[in-house]
Amino acid sequence: MRKHYICLFLLFGLAALFPVFSTSYFTIAIMVLLFIGWATAWDILGGWAGQLSLGHSAFVGIGAYSVALGAEYYGIAPWWSLLIAMAISGLLALLWGRLTFRLIGPYFTLSTIAIAEILRLVAINEKWLTGGATGVFISILPEPFGIDFFDKVTQFYLAWCFALFSMLVVFYISKHKFGYQLRAIREDEQSAMAAGVNPTQIKLRAFVLSAMLTSIGGWVYGLLLSFLEPHIMFHLLLSIQIALTAIIGGRGTLWGPAFGAVLLVLSGETFRTAFSHANMLIYGLLILLVVLFFPRGVVGEFVSKLIRRRYADRAQS
Repeated sequence: MRKHYICLFLLFGLAALFPVFSTSYFTIAIMVLLFIGWATAWDILGGWAGQLSLGHSAFVGIGAYSVALGAEYYGIAPWWSLLIAMAISGLLALLWGRLTFRLIGPYFTLSTIAIAEILRLVAINEKWLTGGATGVFISILPEPFGIDFFDKVTQFYLAWCFALFSMLVVFYISKHKFGYQLRAIREDEQSAMAAGVNPTQIKLRAFVLSAMLTSIGGWVYGLLLSFLEPHIMFHLLLSIQIALTAIIGGRGTLWGPAFGAVLLVLSGETFRTAFSHANMLIYGLLILLVVLFFPRGVVGEFVSKLIRRRYADRAQS
């Protein structure tokens, strides 16, 4: 496990030098880091607990709208907006989970889509709260210690902190009791209950943690966009992209979501530049090939083969 931490800090240390060597492509770099954080946060629920959610755009939207509405309507500093976003997201996940964790299989997934869609409709129709379909613009933010939150370098390091923190959280829980309980529930919920694990309570904890982490990324995303629309922030497509990132990289693995984020975001940008109108077709084919040849995800397949090889070596010795 120590090797994983060393690799993590080395990679993020190198990533932190990006603004030193490049003055362009900041938006792409920020989006890679955001998707690393979002996919890692999603994987706590979708990978480690085995509960497939397609509603995480709700928490992205809560994070983004918290900083926008806090600044424009209530004069709240961004750091307080972040705490409010995390609290609202955690409370929503708690209520959401209590209502939906009784559902089994695809019914839970459908419920996550429905609840995220409800929030999107609320954001569109309740103009007094969110600015409605016309959206809300972040025009001014305080600059503590001279830090400009509209500056791309500042936003890069905020996204960098979010991605690193999300991965550190997953690294920590993976080797502690909570992580083992999540894996037990994912593999066999009935056996986990027989061993004294309360599946509902554990999944609720996972959902709350996943939601709060996702809202941090939404907060950074709101700063990056500066202008927010409900159709973008709460869209089902964003939830699918977050889930696909973790699934293609490898659900329930330490490095899978991060690998998936780098692969999908960079390939998406490359195809958009190189193939213009055909970029979505090429992008879709890439996803199809990965799903066909790496059913456990790229990193998931690698880890599976590595484990099988270790067992084979032990059996021979």
